[in-house]
Amino acid sequence: MYTYKSGIAQIDDISGGFDAGTNILILAPPMSQADQLAYALTRPLTGEYAIVLSTNERAAEVVDAFKAAGADKRFIGVIDAITKSSTPSIIDTPRLMFVSSPTDLTGIGIKFSNMIETIFEGNFSEGEAGLFPPPIRFSVNSISTLLMYRRLEVLYQFLHVLTAKLKKIEGVGIYLLNSESFDDKTLSLIKQLMQCVIEVKVEQNINYMRIRGLHGVSGDWMKFTISKGQVAILP
Repeated sequence: MYTYKSGIAQIDDISGGFDAGTNILILAPPMSQADQLAYALTRPLTGEYAIVLSTNERAAEVVDAFKAAGADKRFIGVIDAITKSSTPSIIDTPRLMFVSSPTDLTGIGIKFSNMIETIFEGNFSEGEAGLFPPPIRFSVNSISTLLMYRRLEVLYQFLHVLTAKLKKIEGVGIYLLNSESFDDKTLSLIKQLMQCVIEVKVEQNINYMRIRGLHGVSGDWMKFTISKGQVAILP
């Protein structure tokens, strides 16, 4: 079974990375490097694909962020929940798909399935890697925005379907959630869908993370920084 490198030595040196089918929650406060961390974990390596559900940034901005981190844009897909509200006539492509708003969970689910199918059929981009099942990293940026529009129970069911699908296709999922905007019940319910939780905090302008749920990986707080899509653990 495929193993996804995390780019974080404290994970990769012990477990080799994330097992196929792993869903990871990044729980972080505002003004941290959490969104950069999510994209760093989602950045596709050679032979992999990445799909981002973006509720905060336009598709072009997402693709540019990955290009700046050294990723090949031919293997990056974006489901954009922002642009269509201001540009209703925008048309889907195999790699860029658009829904009317973050409230359209049905539309998001359909676009996600369509993009997965395109990858599995080998029609996503030229230069297909040939691995099967194709390794797919999927990111939701962010659950917090979705919770602003839909009730927790509705969003839970939606995420339940997404996380189950990621397991079935042997991908990995990375989901970003603001740790300060929601009550314990919400955080607890979302955590139930995950195999790993990465908590982030900021103290004196320094970002820290700790990793929960990965066998053998320390749960201690670690200083980290991110540059050009690369995560560095600081002493």
